[in-house]
Amino acid sequence: MAENKSFTIVEYFGGDDGYRCGYCKNEKGNFSHGMWSHTMTVQDYQDLIDRGWRRSGKYVYKPIMNKTCCPQYTIRCHALKFQPSKSHKKSLKKMNKFISNGELPTGQDDAEPMDSVCEEARPQEPSKACHAEVKCADITDIQKEFSECPTVTEVQTEAADAAPSGPETTKNDLMSAPDGRTATSTNAVMGADPSRPPCRKAKELRKERRLQKEQMRRNTDGVSSIVSSTPPTPTHESQTKTLEDFIDESLPEKSSHCLEVRLVRSNPPSPQFKASFDASYQVYKLYQMAIHKDPPDKPSESQFRRFLCDSPLEAEYSPDGPEVGYGSFHQQYWLDGRLVAVGVIDILPTCVSSVYLYYHPDSASLSLGSYSALREIAFTRQLQKQSPKLSYYYLGFYIHSCPKMRYKGQYRPADLLCPETYAWVAIERCILQLENSRYARFNQDPDAGDARALKDVGRAMVLYRRAVMPYAAYTRKRKGSSDETEVQEFAGLLGQDCAERILLYRA
Repeated sequence: MAENKSFTIVEYFGGDDGYRCGYCKNEKGNFSHGMWSHTMTVQDYQDLIDRGWRRSGKYVYKPIMNKTCCPQYTIRCHALKFQPSKSHKKSLKKMNKFISNGELPTGQDDAEPMDSVCEEARPQEPSKACHAEVKCADITDIQKEFSECPTVTEVQTEAADAAPSGPETTKNDLMSAPDGRTATSTNAVMGADPSRPPCRKAKELRKERRLQKEQMRRNTDGVSSIVSSTPPTPTHESQTKTLEDFIDESLPEKSSHCLEVRLVRSNPPSPQFKASFDASYQVYKLYQMAIHKDPPDKPSESQFRRFLCDSPLEAEYSPDGPEVGYGSFHQQYWLDGRLVAVGVIDILPTCVSSVYLYYHPDSASLSLGSYSALREIAFTRQLQKQSPKLSYYYLGFYIHSCPKMRYKGQYRPADLLCPETYAWVAIERCILQLENSRYARFNQDPDAGDARALKDVGRAMVLYRRAVMPYAAYTRKRKGSSDETEVQEFAGLLGQDCAERILLYRA
């Protein structure tokens, strides 16, 4: 998918021991499989979250659904079809009312609570030997020693996804047509079609494309999107107001406040991210102390870096992807020049994935949890105009057994991931089952199974002494390996496709 040549390299930790649950507070009831990701491609992570995995910093974990105390189901919202509910409109109007006349609601945030940082789900630290190998070895230095080992290109590309495949089509040939469709240049000589508008010169289309890209750049890496008094495009009364209409609701010329939303890349850290790091950490610390009741010494700077700044996802770009690229970002909310909230997000090939949100306790009454989620849905819709496949907003995990965490089901239309077949099922059908049982198989077809189930563990890829090889070759090299059970479990959790791309580190 991306143009850079890179591997996903992980260490698997297993999932035998129970640990503390951040939701029901059961000291030994939370069970999950875990792995440390030294580096990961965005396509691999997209495939992993579509199999129930989720990251916290560089730690990637998958709940053991039929064993854990609070089953956590991956949830996604169809961003393009989303319409704000009555409570969502209330949150948006509350923010606009505050910006307009300074009216601050009394009381605490009546919106949803946020996920807790998954610190309990990190039973081990990565191997120092593996870290040293990955750090010192450029990916081009990793040698493949066996003919059956796929090439670097095969490991990475698994499709230039929807990238043009024709030999005469280049990046410069892709242009945005006025109606938002993609136009491609052609060598065919044809007469004018009288039923269509006059053709426009390629130069004009390229200029329009540059202007669109420049507009997008102004919304990333520290250049703000400002909620101001500029009136939105008039909406006919007969038309239903969109999410964007509510966000851009007209404000008076002299508003009491100014809200800026800035997108800054967190990995690799952009200059804007570095410049705002201290302010961001202070907001996080206050949030953890006030909302999650952490003692003052617990929300340390190192914890903040590990869980919310570090990411295994490198910056990736694709001709058919969003202009800002893929990877990990912080979406910052600045109110009158003061940082009040930060949404940690990943931009992936088919979705924007929400990782975490933290905000200044003084702004709790502004329902920033709900407001930021709505802004992220709107951002997903904005990105989809540049990358048609990017049409979903992932909210992390839906936990029906924890009433406080059911709020994520309010962003509809939404699907939950079946924990056995990894098929997406409409949330309305799932809730009926979850009312009767904490754990449920959502796919109603008794014959349906995992379409990407592991079939041949010998084809799973490993990294051994800086050499990439299939597991079958690794066992021959080691003259019989004693870790087949562990590798079988790990590869089974990934599925055949991912197991043949993701490199499992072997000491």
